Amino acid sequence: MSSPAPASARATGEPTGGRLPAAVLWDMDGTLVDSEPYWIAEEHALVEEFGGTWSDEHAHALVGNPLEVSAQYILDHSPVTLSVTQVVERLMGGVMARVEAQVPWRPGAPELLAACRERGVRTALVTMSWRPFTDLLTRVLPAGSFDVVVPGDAVTHGKPHPEPYLTAVRELGLRAAECVALEDSPSGVASAVAAGVPTIAVPHVVPVPRTVGAVQVPTLAGLAPEDLLPLLDAAAR
Repeated sequence: MSSPAPASARATGEPTGGRLPAAVLWDMDGTLVDSEPYWIAEEHALVEEFGGTWSDEHAHALVGNPLEVSAQYILDHSPVTLSVTQVVERLMGGVMARVEAQVPWRPGAPELLAACRERGVRTALVTMSWRPFTDLLTRVLPAGSFDVVVPGDAVTHGKPHPEPYLTAVRELGLRAAECVALEDSPSGVASAVAAGVPTIAVPHVVPVPRTVGAVQVPTLAGLAPEDLLPLLDAAAR
């Protein structure tokens, strides 16, 4: 699909007709909250604690992965001698402490999430972070911000496998084509598209390859729920 103009359809005067997706499926790290720098900082600290060095190349290879996959990558590329579960718990604990001190929202994300709720658009959180992190986020958001939460430790196959998004769609009781996914990583976009969910990619820490079934925008800032379907429609033309 070709990329539409960066501005929202509503802002450019294109009529939206009030069309709304049945649900918006949100990735968390890098899409809703700007937590990827926190993960990278914790990776550096962990590897250096064991006498190793960590690079941005290694860190970027982990963006969007299931946490167990990222932990095994760290073990394979550093002198860290912990178990996979211990690595995940160490990293997630550090990131959660940082987020709890100050939630680093991505531009436009909390406003769009709130607007979805106001307009009656259902929402799901579909993330590779584990339940303790999603519980933290839902505590700091207004009650009822998400109808469904699918954390990484609730699925057998993480992103880029379609299972996380298929699970969210099933729990919402909807069809994939009725929904819109918001993602920032290649693995997340691949997961949503493989599940048949029309996807809007907002690349952040790493580039996202152009993908059939997805459209790219530079930011969620200024977007309203009624802008999402026109963006996808424009890309399909």
